[in-house]
Amino acid sequence: MSRKKWCVAQTNKDAASELSLSCNIDPFAALLLTSRGITTPSQAEEFFSKTGDFCDPYDLIDMDKAVERIERAVENGEKIAVYGDYDADGVTSSAILYLYLEMIGADVFCYIPDRNTEGYGMNKTALKELFDKGTKLIVTVDNGVSAIEEAQYAAELGMDLVITDHHKVGDILPEACAVVDAHRSDCPSPFKQWSGVGIAFKLICALSGGDYEDILDMYSDIITVGTIGDVVSLTGENRMIVKHGLKKINNGDSCGIEALRQSAHAGGKNLTSTSLAFTIVPRINAIGRVSKAEEAFNLLISDSAEDSARLAAIIENANAERQRLEQIITAEAEKQLLDNPQMIYDRVLVFDGIDWHGGVIGIVAARFVERFGKPCIVITSDGIEAKGSGRSIEGFSLYDAINSCSQMLTHFGGHTLAAGFGLYSKDIASFRKAVNDYAKTVQMPFATINIDCRLRPEFISADIIPVIEELEPFGAGNPQPLFGLYSMVLQSVNAIGGGKHLRLNLRKGNSNITALKFSTTAEQFPYVAGDVLDLAVRLEKNEYMGQTRVSIYIKDIRMSKTDDETYLNSLRLYEKIKRGERLLQSEALKALPDRKFVADVFRFVRDSGGWRFDSDVLCYRLGDSGENACKLLISLDVLCELGIFRKNGNEIEVANTLIRVNLDDSPLMTYLKTIAKN
Repeated sequence: MSRKKWCVAQTNKDAASELSLSCNIDPFAALLLTSRGITTPSQAEEFFSKTGDFCDPYDLIDMDKAVERIERAVENGEKIAVYGDYDADGVTSSAILYLYLEMIGADVFCYIPDRNTEGYGMNKTALKELFDKGTKLIVTVDNGVSAIEEAQYAAELGMDLVITDHHKVGDILPEACAVVDAHRSDCPSPFKQWSGVGIAFKLICALSGGDYEDILDMYSDIITVGTIGDVVSLTGENRMIVKHGLKKINNGDSCGIEALRQSAHAGGKNLTSTSLAFTIVPRINAIGRVSKAEEAFNLLISDSAEDSARLAAIIENANAERQRLEQIITAEAEKQLLDNPQMIYDRVLVFDGIDWHGGVIGIVAARFVERFGKPCIVITSDGIEAKGSGRSIEGFSLYDAINSCSQMLTHFGGHTLAAGFGLYSKDIASFRKAVNDYAKTVQMPFATINIDCRLRPEFISADIIPVIEELEPFGAGNPQPLFGLYSMVLQSVNAIGGGKHLRLNLRKGNSNITALKFSTTAEQFPYVAGDVLDLAVRLEKNEYMGQTRVSIYIKDIRMSKTDDETYLNSLRLYEKIKRGERLLQSEALKALPDRKFVADVFRFVRDSGGWRFDSDVLCYRLGDSGENACKLLISLDVLCELGIFRKNGNEIEVANTLIRVNLDDSPLMTYLKTIAKN
């Protein structure tokens, strides 16, 4: 089910007008702010602040204990190990803490575990290695809060431990001198949405006596990369950090980040939070996924242009390898769906494969979530042990779902929308069933697409771009505005980019626009000239030959006047039937097509030479609002059972139109009729 529920934010024109006048901001910018719940002058002032107030770092629980132990280690010349993580958040956390401790004269080095051989967080083998090197104090960044056994082992070896983390806290805290995590129930910090690098930043601020400005001047570019990479809310202090950091990045202040910009073909371009998320962040993540994250760490701490260029080239190659591996795993997972099409009806999609690259499975899970609108978990196995990585949709806690299966896991951790775990290969099938059994017990949400406001096409011009840019930086908690263009008549469709993308020409009244639909071929596009469509679009600046124009990028598209909730609920009923779950009589009646309905479906598909698009478009072609999507899909199944149609992957082909059939010969039809009568 790829369709998403469109949710249009509530705007208050009166509040926007008052906000515009009192704060001297553009009326359209004020309208966008009200759609995000910013309705008062004080809220707007805080939102637009470039220098706002940072909370006292000592608001974080145990910060005083962490500072005391680290300062003592520095004064006594004790060897300190910064124990990091291999993703963008962990690498940037490691880099800024290492750079600061080195600057103040600490005997410090950094240890980042290998994703593929060690996995996430501390492990006993690494701890023994650190001990053998003479380490007296370990300071974790972006990990540690769930390392109960490992913390105890470090203590047994005689090493002290300071934990800084931002992940969810379990019932038991690890044994340590300090556990700095805003998610502790006893932590009074008013701001909770920190990344790992954000917590490391607060630690450095505390060590430096609260001098935020100097720390931002030194490290805000690196902190920005980690903050955006961890997809934490770009509100509050995170927003102020990213504003400062983007300016530093675009000034080319960091030798390593600038080299990475050049290798990503983003040199000379003004990077925004959005473009940073698609250029710098994936490359830093890539090296940790397929190779050694130390290369990214060394890049971030480098002050040599030559070394930075060399390391950036290594990282660029790793990113290409990551893309190759991702394509392989995606293709193999798609084959599982073809071989076992029943899987697609699960509430939580779980794919597993032998020797899939563990560094890439999380990306593949994210791709499938976007594609199918469901939580997805991808597991790789060596035949004995396995590890999984999952992503979710808003409203479904993947952490809670995986926690419900904890009795069969060797370890797990993560967030509401992303989590990872380990288990034995023999338990994969049991895990798949258990996580879907959990999903039965909660109200499964629909995947949504959130639209800031409706927009008339005649209002789209170059003048709108600087207004939108006033709301930068965009990211989690402050997404790039998405606008709804409604009742647009499709005029023409043209392939561009070697056939990989489409340019659509649309009209409403006297207004004509051109919009781009990426990663869609003409064969995959289900709409034709004359169709009336709704579009969810982003507007972006396009500078060419000294002129600024507006580029319109389509994020989602649907037939106009579609009732999303009605359609999606009808699909839910169909999935329930396909899973073989018990039906109510009222549900069977909603699902059961009569002979005329089946005949109408048959004639349309026959006359169309088959069908290869989503059911919402087929509903529209048949004159249905989507209320009868379940009946439509049942009709297709019945016609396949009777040998008139056949399924070939996601396509319906016409097999035989000459035979006469009795609908009651279909097992599915008989099953539904039986329930409908009783």
